[in-house]
Amino acid sequence: MNKHLLLVEDDDAIAQALGLHLEQAGFRLHREADGRHAMAAIDRQRWDLVLLDLMLPGADGWEVCRHLRERHADVPVIMLTARSAEAHRVLGLELGADDYLAKPFSMLELVARIRALFRRIEQLSAASPASHALRFGPFRLDTVRRELLRDDQAVPLTLREFDLLHFLLKHPGRPFSRGELLQRVWGAGFDGYEHTVNSHINRLRSRIEDDPREPRRVVTVWGVGYRFDLEPAP
Repeated sequence: MNKHLLLVEDDDAIAQALGLHLEQAGFRLHREADGRHAMAAIDRQRWDLVLLDLMLPGADGWEVCRHLRERHADVPVIMLTARSAEAHRVLGLELGADDYLAKPFSMLELVARIRALFRRIEQLSAASPASHALRFGPFRLDTVRRELLRDDQAVPLTLREFDLLHFLLKHPGRPFSRGELLQRVWGAGFDGYEHTVNSHINRLRSRIEDDPREPRRVVTVWGVGYRFDLEPAP
């Protein structure tokens, strides 16, 4: 697979175990044990995926995640969190993390989650040419480059924001509950929170709505969830 991963983890024993299993799975791995050093590594190059512990010296995982999103919005992020820190996981997901695993976790499960994220990207890129570009209003969603353009100007999206918009665009006019969106976009194995969908919807609205407070494309269907309107009401 030859993907180059950045591991941000201050626990030497966990980092050593992760390095062994991930390299055996065919990934290249670079580790940083400090949040400030991790941000410098993000500035130096683009990584294929970031594995991010939240409790770090120097700068915490939330600050590292913000820094990454400002520079590389679409790089996948998997958070590594303490099992009891539910509020931490929620905040990390709301900042744009794509998945999380609670410690202690199975190394096989981690490898499976990483491969699942890469498969989502590859499946979209391998879609039929007719589905490579989806248009609405002044926007064009390019599934090969995995980018959203507005009048030929790139609009930054995280991996999950891109997947959510792509899914809604493929089903215009159909309302989906938050639970359905979690299953269809995040995946059946994602043990997430329905209000995580709300956070991603709000960020998506800030990218594509003229007035996110009065959305006309990603609209709320009261008592159900959300719907995407290709032809918004005036």
